[in-house]
Amino acid sequence: MTAHAATPRLTINDVAARAGVSKGAVSLAFNNRPGVSPATRERILAAARDMGWAPHRSARSLAGRRVDIIGLAVCRPARLLGLEPFYMEFLSGIESVLTERSCSLLLRLVRDLDEEIALYEEWWRGTMIDGAVLVDFHREDPRIAPLRALGLPAVAVGHPSLTGGFPSVWTDDASAAADAVRYLAALGHRRIARVGGPAGLGHSRIRADAFEATMTELGLDGRRQVSTGFAGEEGARATRALLTLPDRPTALVYDNDIMAVAGAAVASEMGLAVPDDLSLLAWDDSALCRLTHPPLSAMSHDVHRFGAQVARTLFGIIDGSPTGSLQVPTPSLTPRGSTGPPRRG
Repeated sequence: MTAHAATPRLTINDVAARAGVSKGAVSLAFNNRPGVSPATRERILAAARDMGWAPHRSARSLAGRRVDIIGLAVCRPARLLGLEPFYMEFLSGIESVLTERSCSLLLRLVRDLDEEIALYEEWWRGTMIDGAVLVDFHREDPRIAPLRALGLPAVAVGHPSLTGGFPSVWTDDASAAADAVRYLAALGHRRIARVGGPAGLGHSRIRADAFEATMTELGLDGRRQVSTGFAGEEGARATRALLTLPDRPTALVYDNDIMAVAGAAVASEMGLAVPDDLSLLAWDDSALCRLTHPPLSAMSHDVHRFGAQVARTLFGIIDGSPTGSLQVPTPSLTPRGSTGPPRRG
């Protein structure tokens, strides 16, 4: 992708100059007040649309009221986002801080990263948002250069190695993945597999590398990794493929709770007892993990608090407070009934 030139934020003066009217006329037009003819009003609104100025946000700004809106674009299917406990907890943490400041969250689902870049450019140039939360970073993420060129105040959710200089809030996924492998190995498992998220996601790659390195460190040759989507049916498909291998794994680690719950259903379908025949370990503890029978062992961290810290960090950036990357506590293992020593013989 070609580099984007820095894009200044539009002002009422720019709109007025484009339409050939005064600032007062722009204000009257956006607030639908008398004082400008219908033709002039339409010319002003057309100029604003052409320049990427968002009328509904502009109207509030021109009326003299400060509006704080934080933008968040997520490149995931709407159905999956609604089912995934992580994002629901994460958003509730962000909202808890926005409520304290009487602010709002502008959430949009996008189909790909190019659409996400264009959306942030539209939001920022049109003064629709005051800052953004950036999620799901990729290696060599194409969003970094154009969004930095915009001057968009943003906090990145991801390891600093992925976020291209944006201040970030992150967890140590590598250490957590290593802890999961060491725990299963201590129980006696030698054939451990991982069902991971999309290979292009940076945090999935970090976990995959740590899984591989720890298995090598422990001298465990029976390792396999499968990259898939985060939906339950994708986790089930990957689990079924792993469990039909001649030397099937005795333990599975999943990148989210939805896939792990689906994996438990596949194990039951295939007549395997959890944990005697197969141990299951999920990432991101949730109510789903606790309600499954047996309850799922999981890597746990306070996702609500994580979201709140992300929002506080972003407000610090917007307010001009110096800030760098912040590591929050590493996810910790919560053992439950889905993990145990492998059946002997």
